[in-house]
Amino acid sequence: MYVNSGYLFHSRVPFKEKKKPLRILSAGTYQLYTRPLLPTWRPKGRVDWQIIYIAAGEGHFFFDGKEVIVPAGNMVLYQPKQQQKYHYLGKDRTQVWFVHFTGREVRSILRHSEIPLDGYILHTGISREYEDLFRRMRDELVKCSWGYEEMLVCLFRELLLTIHRRMTESIPRISGFIQDEMTRARYYFEEHYNEDISIEQYAASRSMSTSWFSRSFRSATGTSPMQYILQIRIRNAQTLLETTDDSISNIASIVGYDNPLYFSRLFSRAKGVSPTGYRKIYREKFLTEIDNG
Repeated sequence: MYVNSGYLFHSRVPFKEKKKPLRILSAGTYQLYTRPLLPTWRPKGRVDWQIIYIAAGEGHFFFDGKEVIVPAGNMVLYQPKQQQKYHYLGKDRTQVWFVHFTGREVRSILRHSEIPLDGYILHTGISREYEDLFRRMRDELVKCSWGYEEMLVCLFRELLLTIHRRMTESIPRISGFIQDEMTRARYYFEEHYNEDISIEQYAASRSMSTSWFSRSFRSATGTSPMQYILQIRIRNAQTLLETTDDSISNIASIVGYDNPLYFSRLFSRAKGVSPTGYRKIYREKFLTEIDNG
C-alpha cells in the first residue's frame, strides 16, 4: 500500500471551521499494492467535507445502504456527518486522491462552482490536471511555506473550476523542461519510495548529472531527493501507525527499511517521538475527538 498525504498543522484530527469561509485540512493519495482490501467505515461521518477522486481502478461505495461501484474518472463528495462506508480491492490496483475541507461558506462556494450537492458522485472524467492540483495541495500542507493556507484555498478553487471545465472542454497544460523532469522524478519517488533508490542511477537514466539533478530538484521542491523520499516514508509510516495494528517491524518493512531499529531512530528524529509512542498519542487524541463530537 502506498500513502502520501499532508495535514494542516500536521494534525490528523479533523475539526469544523466556524469563522473562515474555507479551510483545507488535508490532501493526498493512496494506492493498493500488497493489501487485498482497504475498508473505511465512519457510521457518523466526519465533521468536515471530503472529495475523493478515483484516478485508477474502482471503489466500492455504499450510499443509502446500496453498494455502488465507482470507476476511475469519477469523484465522490461527502458532506459533514454523512455516513461513510466504502472499500477498495487490491486486485483493482485502485489509486485515489482526496481532500478534506471545512469552512462557514463551503456550501455556497460549491454551489457557485456548480458542484451538485444533492448526490454523491461527480462524473468528472480522468485528467492529469486533477492529480497535479491534489498533489500541489498536499505539498503545501507538507512544506508549510509562507502563505500556504491562502495558496491552498486558491488551489482548491482551481480544482472546482477544473472539475466544471473538464466536463465540456479539454485544456492542455504546458510546463518547462526542468519542471517536467522534476515532476517526473517526484512521480517516480512516490511510486517507488519503499525500494532501494539510487539518486545517481536515476539521474543517469534521465541523462543528467547527479549534482545538476539534485540542485534542480531542491529548487523545485525545497528539499533534496533523499530527504523527499524520507518524508514520504515517514508520512506513510504515520498513516500505517494510525490506521493499522501492524507491528513496528512490519511497518518498517512496508515503507522500505529492513532494520526496524534504524527505522525507529529515523522516525523519532523526524517526529520527536517513537513509532509506538506516536501510535498511542494519535489514538488517544482521536478517541477524545470522537467523544467530544
